[in-house]
Amino acid sequence: MEHSHTLTQDQSDGLIRILKTRFETNRNRHPNLKWTAIEERLRKQPHKLWSLNEMERTGGEPDVMERNDLADKIVFYDFSEESPKGRRSLCYDREALESRKNHPPKASAVDMAHQMGIELLTEDDYHRLQKFGPFDLKTSSWLKTPSDIRKVDGSIFGDYRFGRVFIYHNGAQSYYAGRGFRGLLKI
Repeated sequence: MEHSHTLTQDQSDGLIRILKTRFETNRNRHPNLKWTAIEERLRKQPHKLWSLNEMERTGGEPDVMERNDLADKIVFYDFSEESPKGRRSLCYDREALESRKNHPPKASAVDMAHQMGIELLTEDDYHRLQKFGPFDLKTSSWLKTPSDIRKVDGSIFGDYRFGRVFIYHNGAQSYYAGRGFRGLLKI
């Protein structure tokens, strides 16, 4: 997704320093990758840097996760311990938001992810993330909902309780202070 949003050189350099430190601190997430190749790719795609900055700004703590199934891509996930603080109290999507006649939330997870230039995690992505966790011990995160569930006004979310990952369902129009969304960015 192309964005007209760009960062200043100082903002880009600052973000790259944060990402490099996180990358080096968490080598277990990407043991076979080298930071220099990632930085080179990031600097060639300023709109992706802007999206990563949005992930960071909203509390996602993005870092690279090695993915054999996407060997030609570098994939950043939100690795914040809880669902990112700047992305909570959202219903699932625009349709759900428009259906809320009383006390609508400020936005939807799908719209916010789109504006940020990132993708919501799928169930598989969420399980992959939790291998490096646990994550969402006190919060929960909206997940990309299959169309057959969404057609009947449902949506799914995940969290980690009692030593395991749970995937639940809810009405797409619901929103809670402790539910946000996690995203990923492919570069």
